[in-house]
Amino acid sequence: MFRLTDDQHALIDSTQRMVEQDIAPVLAAHPANLPLPKDAMLQIYSVLARFGITAPRLPQEAGGAGLSMVDYGLIVEQLPPVVALSLLSHEGTVARLYAGASEEIRETYLADLIAGRKICCTANTESGAGSDSRAVRTRVAVSRDYAAIQGNKIWITNAAVADVFNVSCIDSADGSGKPQARRVLVDRAMSPFEVREIPVMGLQHGHLGELHFDDCRVPLSHLIGEQGDAAKYLTLGWNVNRPLIGLMCVHLAQRAFALAREHALDRRQFGKALAAHQLIQQDLADIETAIITSRLICLHSLDAVDRGVRANGYSAMAKRYATQACEDAIRLAMQVLGGMGISLEMGVERLWRDARMFQVPDGTNGILALIQGRELTGQAAFG
Repeated sequence: MFRLTDDQHALIDSTQRMVEQDIAPVLAAHPANLPLPKDAMLQIYSVLARFGITAPRLPQEAGGAGLSMVDYGLIVEQLPPVVALSLLSHEGTVARLYAGASEEIRETYLADLIAGRKICCTANTESGAGSDSRAVRTRVAVSRDYAAIQGNKIWITNAAVADVFNVSCIDSADGSGKPQARRVLVDRAMSPFEVREIPVMGLQHGHLGELHFDDCRVPLSHLIGEQGDAAKYLTLGWNVNRPLIGLMCVHLAQRAFALAREHALDRRQFGKALAAHQLIQQDLADIETAIITSRLICLHSLDAVDRGVRANGYSAMAKRYATQACEDAIRLAMQVLGGMGISLEMGVERLWRDARMFQVPDGTNGILALIQGRELTGQAAFG
C-alpha cells in the first residue's frame, strides 16, 4: 500500500508553514492581476533559498539539496503555483548550468543563484519552435574574441526578472549539414538585450516574456557544454518538470475542492444541506478522485526518475492527465459553488484560469499523448 513516511509528512507540514508565514504575505501585498516586482521576487527567493530548494537536483557537495524527486514533488505541491513555476524555471536552469559549465562559470554564478540573490531561466521556445525544440533558429556566431546571439525567444518563464539566461541556439552544422544546438549563458548585466512581458489569462503574478537578441555579445567562456547537447538536457529536465507541473494543478484543484466542500456543507437548498443532495455528492466524489489519481500518477513518474527508469512516457502521461483532470475538477467545484463559483470574490475562477495555463508549458497535451504513444509502440508520430 502506498503511504508517505513520517519524514515526508514533516516535509509537507514544514513547507505549508513556510508558505503561510513567509510567501503568502508577499503575494497578498501585490495586486493579483499584475506581475510581481523584482524586489518581491527576490524576497520570495530568499525564503526558498533558506528552505533549501533553489537547487534541489544538485548534490549536496555542489551546494544543492540532493533531494529525491518524489520529495521535491511533495514540496512543489504545497507551494503557490505561480511561485512553483518560477522556481521550476530557476532551479532547472541551475541544474543545466551545473551540467557542462566550466569551473569558472560555476564559481561565478552558482553561489548567487543557489542563495536566491539572482534569478535565472532557460530560453528555448520560439514562435516556430515550441514542442519541436529541434526547430530552434536563434543563432550564435562564434568569433575569436566573443560569441554573438541573433534571434528571438518567446513564452519564457521568469523573463522580466531573471539575471542569468540559459539560451538554446544553433551554432553551426556537422559534416552532414545538420544544425547543432548550443547552450549559451547570457548575463543580462553584461550582455543586454530586449525583454517584453506577455499579458496572459492566468498566473498573473508571474513573468512570461519575449526576448529579442540583436548581436548580443557574450564571452566565449559562456558557451556551455558541448555542441548538440542542448536537446539532451532539455529532455532530462522535462522528465522531472512535467509531473511537477501536474502537482501544481493538484494544488489548485485541492483548494477548489476545499471551498466547494465547505460551501456544500454550509448552504441549504430544498430543506437540507446542499451536501445531502446526491448529485452534489457525486460532484465532490469526482473532484476528490481527480485530485488523488493526479497526485499518484505524478509521484509515480517522479519515482521512476529516482529509480533511474526511463521516464519519458510516464512523465508525459502524468502532466497530460493531471493538468486536464484538475482543470475538470475545478470546473466541477465552480458548479457546486453556483453563483459564488463565478464570482471574483470567491477566487475559484482564478484557480481555473491558473490551471488552464499549465496545459501549455513543457509540452501541450496533444504532443504529450504522442510522446507516450511513442514509448508504448516504438513508433514516432512526429519527426
